[in-house]
Amino acid sequence: MEAKDIREMDPQARSQKLAELQETLFNLRFQHASGQLENPRKIESTKRDIARIKTVIRETALNPNPTSEA
Repeated sequence: MEAKDIREMDPQARSQKLAELQETLFNLRFQHASGQLENPRKIESTKRDIARIKTVIRETALNPNPTSEA
C-alpha cells in the first residue's frame, strides 16, 4: 500500500484499514510464535503499512487544509 493511496482514502476508511492491519499483525505474530507462519516478511510489510497510515493520519491532523505541494 502506498502513501498516495492512503491519502486518497477518507478518514473513516483510514481508521478501518488501520484497525484491520493491527488485527492482521496480531494474528501474524500469533502464527509466528506458534511456528505456523509461512512468510515472516509479511509481519514487516504489515508494520510498515500501519506506520504509513498513522503518518498520513498525523499529517492530516496537523494540517487539515493541505495546499498544493511544491
